[in-house]
Amino acid sequence: MSHSARAFWLSSPGHGEIRDVALPEPGEDEVLVRTLWSGVSRGTEALVFRGQVPRSQWDVMRAPFQDGDFPGPVKYGYLNVGVVEEGPADLTGRPVFCLYPHQTRYVAPASAVTPLPEGVPAERAVLAGTVETAVNALWDAAPLVGDRIAVVGGGMIGCSAAALLARFPGVRVQLVDATPARAGIAAALGVEFAAPQDAREECDLVVHASATEQGLARSLELLRAEGTVIDLSWYGDRRIALPLGEGFHSRRLTIRSSQVGTVSPARAHRSYADRIALALELLADPALDALVTGESRFEDLPAVMPGLAAGDIPALCHRIRYED
Repeated sequence: MSHSARAFWLSSPGHGEIRDVALPEPGEDEVLVRTLWSGVSRGTEALVFRGQVPRSQWDVMRAPFQDGDFPGPVKYGYLNVGVVEEGPADLTGRPVFCLYPHQTRYVAPASAVTPLPEGVPAERAVLAGTVETAVNALWDAAPLVGDRIAVVGGGMIGCSAAALLARFPGVRVQLVDATPARAGIAAALGVEFAAPQDAREECDLVVHASATEQGLARSLELLRAEGTVIDLSWYGDRRIALPLGEGFHSRRLTIRSSQVGTVSPARAHRSYADRIALALELLADPALDALVTGESRFEDLPAVMPGLAAGDIPALCHRIRYED
C-alpha cells in the first residue's frame, strides 16, 4: 500500500494549492486513515484563508494537526471523516472522525480518532466538530425548561445550537438571520425564524453567532432584564463596538464568551473525548443534514475556497468529497 497523500495548503492569504505529502509508517499506537469526506468550517476557515488571524491569536488558533504557521503557508482544517486502513484491530476498517485538515490520507494517534456510532453516516459526520462547539456552548449557557431563546446568526454554528436547543422541553427557539433563505433551514431543524427587525424580545437567553457587530448589538436588545448573551462569534482582527450605555447596566445584562478550545467549566469533569463522542451521538438526527449546503471534489478545493471565503458561494457546511 502506498503511504503517500495529497493535502490542501493555504500557500499565501487568498491562494490555495494541493501538495503531495509523504506519510510515515504508522506506529504501534497510530492509525492510517483514508479520508472519505471533510468539511469546510466556513467562518473560521474563511478568516484563515484571508489571512485575518491576529498575530496575538496564532497559538490559540492552531488546529490540532495544523502544519505551517499563520498567515501561511499553512495546512488548516478540522472536520475529517475517513476509514482506518491500518492500526489497532478494534479500529481497522471502521469509519472515524478526526480533527484533521483536508488531506487524502493521514497518520494520527489512535486516541485522536473517534469511531462513528451506528446510524451516523460518514457524510453527515463532518458536522461533528460544529455540533461539538454547540454542545460546549449549551454547557456554558445552561438553558432551562421553558426558556425563551433566540439564536442570532443562522450560520453553521448558530444552526447547530438551534437544532440542539429545539430538543429542550418547553423551550421556544427562534433563529434570527438577515438572509430569508435561512427560514427553510430553520423549519427543517424544527425552530421558528425571524428577520432581525422582527425578532421576539424579552428572551431569557440569546446565543449569538453572526460574527457581526450589528448581530451582537441586536442580541442585547432581545434580552429581558438580567438576561444573558452567549457569544460564539470570533471576530478575527476586527474591533467591535457595543451599546453599553442606555439600559445595559440598569437592566443588568450579561455578555459571556464561549469557545470550544476548552471544555466548559460547567462540565470540567468531562474530557474532550467525551464531548466529541456526544456530538457524534447527536448526529443520528437526520434533520442535521440541512446544515450541509454544498459539496465539491477535493481536487477543486483551490478554486472553491476563494468563493467560500468571499461569500460568493453561500454555504453553511461545504462538504468535500474524496471518492467518486
